[in-house]
Amino acid sequence: MKSIIVFLAALTFIMNLTFGEEANKKNEHYAAVVKKIYDAATKDSSAWERMAYMCDTFGPRLTGSENLVKALDWIEAEMKADGLASVKREPVMAPYWVRGNESCELIEPRRASMNVLAIGGSIATPKEGITAPVMVVESYEELEARADEARGKIVLFNAPYKGYGHNVQFRFSGAFEAARHGAVASLIRSVSPIGMQKVHTGMMGAYPDTLPKIPHAAITLEDADMLHRMYQRGQQPVVKLYLEAQTLGEVLTYNLMGEYTGTTNKQEIIAVGGHIDSWDVGSGAHDDAGGCVAAWMAVKLLKDLGIKTKRTLRVVMWANEENGARGGKAYAEAHKDEPHHLMLEFDSGVFPPSRIGYTGPDDKFEQFQSYEHLFQMIGNIKIQKGGGGVDIGPMMQLGVPGIGLNTNDDGKYFWYHHASTDTPDKINPDDLNHCIAAIAAAIYLYSELD
Repeated sequence: MKSIIVFLAALTFIMNLTFGEEANKKNEHYAAVVKKIYDAATKDSSAWERMAYMCDTFGPRLTGSENLVKALDWIEAEMKADGLASVKREPVMAPYWVRGNESCELIEPRRASMNVLAIGGSIATPKEGITAPVMVVESYEELEARADEARGKIVLFNAPYKGYGHNVQFRFSGAFEAARHGAVASLIRSVSPIGMQKVHTGMMGAYPDTLPKIPHAAITLEDADMLHRMYQRGQQPVVKLYLEAQTLGEVLTYNLMGEYTGTTNKQEIIAVGGHIDSWDVGSGAHDDAGGCVAAWMAVKLLKDLGIKTKRTLRVVMWANEENGARGGKAYAEAHKDEPHHLMLEFDSGVFPPSRIGYTGPDDKFEQFQSYEHLFQMIGNIKIQKGGGGVDIGPMMQLGVPGIGLNTNDDGKYFWYHHASTDTPDKINPDDLNHCIAAIAAAIYLYSELD
């Protein structure tokens, strides 16, 4: 009996030693692969050049625009030239909203032109515009408390910036709350921490059938504060607002994708990408040309380096994230019966990568998090629970694990977000390369999980 115990103990020791050696060899192999990825990703600025070419050549890419059509044509041709497999488009029906001409003029106490952008989904003003006194409030509670003053006015929500999540409520539903109290139009302070006469746009909610529909637009921080000061000192500012915005039903657009075929589990998919549409100001560099190009170049990088992945990698440019989120929904409907190992979306602005947020089974998270030390070759990147994205959300709701890559923007993302300032010069080529390396390492390592 004693000899059997000694034998079993020795066997256990040998097995642990063997498994430990195998684990060390695997870890060394993965470290070598990640270093190879990092070195290749950071060797030049070719990824930045590709992003800048797309933004400069095709400009803003609002759903339904000719710019978006041309950008998709170019990306499809480039994906094929890169040697990606199964390059194709999939149809998406999406809302077609157009801005048209617009203006905002201070009439009293003096005449002055003010920068303005209609909020996505807004209706137009009458052809003669809307000229009315301005009522300024900082919150919905203040509007409610002074509701009897709102009738016949243009309500301006000049809420101090407390973060995007707080202030975006006025963009989303300000028109509804103003209309509820008899306002003829609504304006918002642009949802950004800085001014410099920049105007922020974005999507509003769908008009409720129970309230009058009124035009809804954003003005600069400087003009919002000026109107507020006038109002507080007892002056009555009067503004003329003119918008031609309208929704023209729906339009056909596309999700675009290409693949790098896997090996042992090639029937399983890791989908990685960003949204190819953008708002119609600036050229959508941070939001989300940079995200699209980073995902695209991450897959191309693995292919060019000959790094094989167990699962098939599918880079996806999702349609219509900005004013309808139809691309992610259409993708889920078309691919719900296809086995997906992971969804990854990059739509947080191109700055130094700082966090890989994961939503999925705990055992997979623990396995994946064990690779966190490997990402230190790329940057100070943490692997933590909680991640996803608008476009991958529908697939995640079906049970597919999801990852969102987050970056350390030092508060700068919303300087550019949905504004004319979102252009390629705001993206650091090194930051883009580090994001590409982080995505490539993440999808490679996650593909290795059993």
